Amino acid sequence: MPNTLTGLYPTIYEALDVVSREQVGFIPAVTRSSKAERAAVGQSIIWPVVPPGAAGDIAPGATGPTGSDTAVGAPSLSITKSRSVVFYLTGEELKGLKSGESDQVIVKNAFAQAMRTLCNEIEVDLAVAAKVGASRAVGTAGTAPFATANDLSDLAGVMKILDDNGAPALRHLALSSPAILNLRAKHATALGAAGSAELLRTGSLGVIEGVKFHGSAGLQLHTKGTGASYVTSGSTAVDVEAVALVTGTGTVLPGDVVTFAADANNKYVVNVGVAAPGTIQLGEPGARVIIPTANALTIGNSYTPNVLFSEDAIALAVRLPAAPANGDAAVDVMTLIDPVSGLLFEVRVYLQYHRVAYEVGVAWGAAHAKSEHIAILMG
Repeated sequence: MPNTLTGLYPTIYEALDVVSREQVGFIPAVTRSSKAERAAVGQSIIWPVVPPGAAGDIAPGATGPTGSDTAVGAPSLSITKSRSVVFYLTGEELKGLKSGESDQVIVKNAFAQAMRTLCNEIEVDLAVAAKVGASRAVGTAGTAPFATANDLSDLAGVMKILDDNGAPALRHLALSSPAILNLRAKHATALGAAGSAELLRTGSLGVIEGVKFHGSAGLQLHTKGTGASYVTSGSTAVDVEAVALVTGTGTVLPGDVVTFAADANNKYVVNVGVAAPGTIQLGEPGARVIIPTANALTIGNSYTPNVLFSEDAIALAVRLPAAPANGDAAVDVMTLIDPVSGLLFEVRVYLQYHRVAYEVGVAWGAAHAKSEHIAILMG
């Protein structure tokens, strides 16, 4: 049986150890769901989120306190994708390559590229989930942050959002390449000991002010919606996320950064948008001041997101692709851990007509879990 996975095991791991890879800052930093193995593609995984409690006066009495009802939230996450990369070699190709070790080189590089492709897709999905689930934003759209030497005001601004929202202290900042360029060029003192092996493997740039910095190739330009002339319908109270809009036209997209005439100090991130007059959903905890009725909404310019988040804020459900209980046509199957991303992949080999095919696969889903623990630093 030619080229089974048992013989290729060292080759596959050699590929994982030496291949150049795009930076995957989100994958190692987010929360991974332990319930993913029980979920089929499209099936929701639900976890409870308890809201803040209300304090009251202690009133002695003959019985214990009754308290008040708690409306426990139930955000969900689904396995939305089951994807693989397949490559093959024909009998004639294998025969021609057997004169040397070229077949092993080709197979090694093919496995490396397959895992690279899948990791990059997952990283993009996590970056999108973070962007459309963020609370608020700071920074200037179109201008990469950290442009002023030895000035970490950009970090302080995005940290303030999570501080005000009560996010946990263990935080990660996923950065685009222009932001990383500014950090490396103008903040050498702050980056200090960034030249570690971790930088090469996970994109981590070290820890600054308690925040673990990462590079992410998944952060892409967000193009703003086309919405114009929208105004609020009714008053929106503090801590309310739903804002009704009337009058205007065009789209307000998830991920758009919006401001209101009555609240110039806060840049809100839209989690659920509209394509016509209707109700948008701001990231939790919602409005920071009362937004009165007939108040104009402005959509900010297109931007590249850099994302600050705590580990509990973004969830990744990941598992091996499902196979029939009695197996399929694969003649060999193995699993392996990618040391770059930490993800588990399944590798399968299929003997076909005059050729042998290899498949590298994984199934996953990504979602934001707590909007108030995600903030955007625009660039």
